[in-house]
Amino acid sequence: MSVSDIVLNELEKVAGTDQVRKDLNLDLFGEKILDSFGTVELIVALSDSLGIEISPGEIDRELWATPQKIIAYFEERKK
Repeated sequence: MSVSDIVLNELEKVAGTDQVRKDLNLDLFGEKILDSFGTVELIVALSDSLGIEISPGEIDRELWATPQKIIAYFEERKK
């Protein structure tokens, strides 16, 4: 499974909507799809799924503003 698929699967679970898969430029925080609790939940899920340790302090909200940005973040970390 690709990084993109894993991120979208976990994001869909945490967000509770498939809209994150349909619009990769969706403003997750502006649309109130993710909040700070959801972000931490997503960090834990993606850390487990991708085997990448991430601290909530490392996450810049702007870097995680859209599904596409989250995918790009993890694709870069996997290199």
